[in-house]
Amino acid sequence: MSSRPGRAVRRALTAIVPVTALFALAACGSQATTGADTAKAAASGSPGLTAAREALAKYSKRPDKIPVTEPVGKKIPAGKKIDFILCGVQSCKDLADFFTEGAKQLGWQVQQIPTQGTPESVQAAYEQVVRDKPDAVVASGFPRAVYGKQLAQLKAAGIPVIQSNADDVVGDGISLLKNGPKDVAVQGEMLASWVVSDSGAKADTVYFDLPAYTILKPVKDEFAAKYKEWCTGCALDTVDVPITSVGKDMPDRVVSYVRSHPKVTHIVFSLGLLNVGVPAALKTAGVTGKHIAVNVGDAQNYQYIKSGLSDGAMALNSHETAWLQVDALARHFTGQSMDVDQKAVLPNMLITKDNLPASLGDFPLVADYQAQFEALWGSN
Repeated sequence: MSSRPGRAVRRALTAIVPVTALFALAACGSQATTGADTAKAAASGSPGLTAAREALAKYSKRPDKIPVTEPVGKKIPAGKKIDFILCGVQSCKDLADFFTEGAKQLGWQVQQIPTQGTPESVQAAYEQVVRDKPDAVVASGFPRAVYGKQLAQLKAAGIPVIQSNADDVVGDGISLLKNGPKDVAVQGEMLASWVVSDSGAKADTVYFDLPAYTILKPVKDEFAAKYKEWCTGCALDTVDVPITSVGKDMPDRVVSYVRSHPKVTHIVFSLGLLNVGVPAALKTAGVTGKHIAVNVGDAQNYQYIKSGLSDGAMALNSHETAWLQVDALARHFTGQSMDVDQKAVLPNMLITKDNLPASLGDFPLVADYQAQFEALWGSN
């Protein structure tokens, strides 16, 4: 349901004005201009806008340090076998590839097990790893409710399970969880900082969400909270989108919405994939003047930013997450706790045209992250 408040914005249209009324009209125009200037000045100097701009400045800086600094300090054993369960979308395949690259540096073998992202295919994948008896299991995107039986079997066998980007908690079989509910909320703050700053605290925003991905709820909630805090009186509407719209009728849904809500200035997507095809659809429909930001950017959305078709994107820390998972297992296999990795705060960055990297692919946030992790692992 929309929470969009009404706005008392009126434009006076004048035609032929009697000469005797010119002075009165001029006086009214002077007062209106003064009122508008006062409102603009008040917004530009508001504490909310100042806070949003400070946050945006922080998140726009490219990180240069990985979140772990403590060396492993022991010889890391080679020959370990890891099963990596894919979630059915490209971002999970990328994460698995980055993990495989890091594991290779330590002499480990990684088997990637595909799924379609359905509960049945995920359970089948976990059944396979139970049979495989690997040294560790890594996965992304699945809550334990989907594979609870297999998780209990892996726990009983002493096989650690590492998760990321999942609506879950550490413990009872899950040894490490990165980008969980408490970690991803900051992504909503990042997006809110951009919208409020870009609009000068005068935004009218629609937020398109994918409720099927429950890990995105903290992002949506934090966006709404910071937006309300920083942009007092700004309109915000949330539109839930079914997973079946992805890659299909999503552009049509956006065009239909903005046509029926012409005052909207900013469009935010909880996942970058929701924006694919939208800029072209808006252009074809003759809709202009809309500013777009996405959560979890990708090569397509970065190209949109470069071309001026989109404005902002939260860059996911996939490279750093994957190598941090390798680091956690390195500590586990040397008899140490994974706590240093669990407590580590992964880097974040908000991409705009002003700080867009030269590479538009899935780039690392920390340019030399590999060398920094390898330094912690020592000579093997």
